[in-house]
Amino acid sequence: MASSSLPQVRKLSGSGDIGGAKEPLLNGVHKNSHNYSLLLAILPFLFPALEGLVYGYDIGATACATISLESATLSGVSWYDLSSLQIGLITSGSLSGALIGCLLAFNAGDVLGRRFELISAAVLYSVGALITALAPEFPVMVIGRFVFGIGIGLAMHAAPMYMTETAPSQIRGQLLSLKEFFIVIGMIVGYAVGSALVDVFGGWRYMYGASIPLALIMGIGMWWLPESPRWILLRAIQGKGNMHDLKETAICCLCRLRGRAIGDSAPARVEEMLEELYFVGEDNKPTLGEMFQGKCKKALVIGAGLVLFQQITGQPSVLYYAASIFQSAGFSAAADATRVSILLGLFKLVMTGAAVLVVDRFGRRPLLLGGVLGMVISLFMLGSYYLFLDDAPAVAAIALLLYVGCYQLSFGPIGWLMISEIFPLRFRGQGLSIGVLVNFAANALVTFAFSPLKALLGAGILFYVFGAIAVASLAFIFFIVPETKGLTLEEIEAKCL
Repeated sequence: MASSSLPQVRKLSGSGDIGGAKEPLLNGVHKNSHNYSLLLAILPFLFPALEGLVYGYDIGATACATISLESATLSGVSWYDLSSLQIGLITSGSLSGALIGCLLAFNAGDVLGRRFELISAAVLYSVGALITALAPEFPVMVIGRFVFGIGIGLAMHAAPMYMTETAPSQIRGQLLSLKEFFIVIGMIVGYAVGSALVDVFGGWRYMYGASIPLALIMGIGMWWLPESPRWILLRAIQGKGNMHDLKETAICCLCRLRGRAIGDSAPARVEEMLEELYFVGEDNKPTLGEMFQGKCKKALVIGAGLVLFQQITGQPSVLYYAASIFQSAGFSAAADATRVSILLGLFKLVMTGAAVLVVDRFGRRPLLLGGVLGMVISLFMLGSYYLFLDDAPAVAAIALLLYVGCYQLSFGPIGWLMISEIFPLRFRGQGLSIGVLVNFAANALVTFAFSPLKALLGAGILFYVFGAIAVASLAFIFFIVPETKGLTLEEIEAKCL
């Protein structure tokens, strides 16, 4: 068998215990870990991260596009008089497509590979945006939004996997956290472009069409980049190709990803990765039942739990009140909701940048614990403002900024980082698919349930409820979520699951 040339090691048990086995993960795995070119390490991040930029841009642009579309004089269409249901179909059409994209990616992701899945997402982004921008009738526009959404689902699934599997472990946290940074940049650009075009005749068409060049750059960039060496080696040890040929391909890909800095050590590093993959049992064929057993079950609890709490701690609801809170606190610019969105976006950008700078220095858990603790305090402050302190609007403004800042230090970037690196390689595609599905479904649940709950409970009690959920998420992080700073993906599987 092809594995006979590898050192014989006892595999991990399903529970992830190492026991007395030889631990190749701890015997030399870091000896070449410093051998990478920073420039070449950034490029495999840059093009996949453009999916976050396009996704964020669509959020910002859609907020302005619906205003342009409903204008009798500027929309340029005869069907401008849209109902609330039709506006909902435009804004949620991409979300519906994203859910379908996640379902498609559940199995297709591991078959296509990370690189080709991202190329497919770029094509769907471009086609969806083009259909939307040129839509002659409302149904065609909804179809365009749906196609664009399928691209979102594929890209949100594949981009974290590609970046996680190709990034050097020392800077993996920073690179993955920058994904959230790009989403925020995209939102700001979307709001800015939308504000500039909202008074232009047919401006909504230009708003949606502007995402096409970004999607094309992403697709061309991914065509140029190599495939993930870990995905290639996974196919090799699962017998989905010739072992020797796939190893040579993995070595070439690793050399392209690391540049001259890796020197002649690429073949040895590929052998190390193979040994590690055999050691943790990645050569076993994955089954659906295993997703809910042993270390896979633990990874699923950690990943899905983080993205669930990321949404149900009230992030969409808090931002809903941003304009009214700032306006009551005496900021006249807050009367313009778009300006508030841009100002908050800039603040989120600064706080996300702070998280990027420290995530690989302080670790994931300290940022999560500290950030969520700040969210708990801010949510109870907001609840108290609406119940008892309505004559002190500065309290609400401070609480809002505290919430947004702490969210961007914790759940915003770290949630996606952890879900990208926590799953074992052979289940990473399916695990991330479930995680992204949970994220979108929870976001939709909070968005749709917010208005009825507000009417039933009132804003003050509702923020207290979100505060209590945030306390539960704090306990979840403290007792369940491991620290993965500085560990290779194989070490995370061996030590943390």
